[in-house]
Amino acid sequence: MKRVVVIGAGPAGMMAAATAANRGLDVTLIEKNHRVGRKILITGKGRCNITNDCDIEELIENVPTNGKFLYSAFYTFTNTDVIDMFNKLGVETKTERGKRVFPLSDKAHDVANALEKMIKNQKVKLLLNTKVEKIVSKGSKIEKVILDNKKEILCDSLIIATGGLSYPLTGSTGDGYKFAKNLGHSIVDTKPSLIGIEVQESFVKDLEKLSLRNIEISVYNSKNKKIYDDFGELEFTKYGVDGPVIKSASCRMKDTTKENYKIVLDLKPALDEEKLDKRIQRDFKKYTNKKFENALDDLLPKKLIPTIIRLSEIDKDTVVHQISREQRKSLVHLLKNITLTVKRYRPIEEAIITSGGVKVNEINSSTMESKLIEGLFFAGEVIDVDAYTGGFNLQIAFSTGYLAGYYC
Repeated sequence: MKRVVVIGAGPAGMMAAATAANRGLDVTLIEKNHRVGRKILITGKGRCNITNDCDIEELIENVPTNGKFLYSAFYTFTNTDVIDMFNKLGVETKTERGKRVFPLSDKAHDVANALEKMIKNQKVKLLLNTKVEKIVSKGSKIEKVILDNKKEILCDSLIIATGGLSYPLTGSTGDGYKFAKNLGHSIVDTKPSLIGIEVQESFVKDLEKLSLRNIEISVYNSKNKKIYDDFGELEFTKYGVDGPVIKSASCRMKDTTKENYKIVLDLKPALDEEKLDKRIQRDFKKYTNKKFENALDDLLPKKLIPTIIRLSEIDKDTVVHQISREQRKSLVHLLKNITLTVKRYRPIEEAIITSGGVKVNEINSSTMESKLIEGLFFAGEVIDVDAYTGGFNLQIAFSTGYLAGYYC
């Protein structure tokens, strides 16, 4: 019987192991943590956004790094297949804004437990608290893995599904890159992706933990060219900004040490400047005899008001009816153009995913097998593919895991 070893019991590794075992192969799944799927438990703020219910072409469009490499994977094991798989495993799903698919229970634990049930059903041999020291190839063919306790496991095929560098406490410590490099593969430099951003403006500290919904951001490069825009939720932190729109924007930014970026924040995207001006005029009429600092309660969250007043350069004690037309127009412009100067990404340890990894032109996109070493396969985040938020990265894990498990 063909012997398969899978390294890493995250979503890609469990998918690969179960798929290979379902073909009647002898499968051993090795995980250095004390349980499987640790990173799944923290995805989607503990709710786990398992996929996105869009069409396949849209899936590919949402993978800015090497999306076309995933054509075969996405068409072979689709987002519909993912939803069906979890339904059969007893996890009912629901679709929310942006076609994001979540477990009906809103519990990531249910997703991790379902995948664990899947590998047990397929009689996968699971080795927990076990670390791979080395992968050995004979000539250009996979031969065995050596564990840190010096035990050797012979195999005919090996699937590396070790994740990236983000959230190292979940086991993603870059082991797969080292294994691949030692076997002759090229590694595209890694950087954080889907990550919070530090900015130069000091006022963000005053807004820490303030969350804004239904805002719009536009990202500009050093040539003042717009490279990305998005609508949704943003959160201020003591170092800058975070939240879904910022995490997705981080995918579009290259090296922040070589390129200067700015983020322009529109607090009222539903209103153009003319309509927003009329709205503010109505508020000013209502609060005509009040101080400026007491006239913005209907328009803005309380925590944001002092910062907006400072940025507007209108004295907070100015009585509303004394505010000039020019000052009001300037306020309107400010509310639609708060500019944040990007300093850097937050550390890669905080990233949801890692950008970079095993070079895709050294992997067969139809099978996930290495073009350099016979019997070596890759699945998930260890490959140089990464996507926006919305369930796309887990879809990558399931689709590539399925291909690796099917063809190993």
